[in-house]
Amino acid sequence: MSVIPIEQAMQHLRAESEDQSYVELVLEAAEDSATQFLNRRFYADADLLAAAVLDQSAGADPIVITPAIRAACLLIAGSLFATREAVVIGATATELPIGPRQLMMPYRIGLGV
Repeated sequence: MSVIPIEQAMQHLRAESEDQSYVELVLEAAEDSATQFLNRRFYADADLLAAAVLDQSAGADPIVITPAIRAACLLIAGSLFATREAVVIGATATELPIGPRQLMMPYRIGLGV
């Protein structure tokens, strides 16, 4: 189940109602990607975070989702939604100066070597 409401993702992606099941897939993938990058889980609110801590499913250093993490997830979902192939031919791609990684970096833990 996604942390970000599907309605917000649908609006962000300007998706049609018939695209909802695909939007759910890319939203879950975007949130999973963000979790992996952050090395921590995030939750929609403090009550869900507390419940996950109590049942010991929260992992190390869980947080409530921030606006920056929410925006990063939506940017990742937008990329997945717009680019449905592994290879793009005949187009020049440019990474945004303030992309998902830059938005999430302040919340990342365990940067490693």
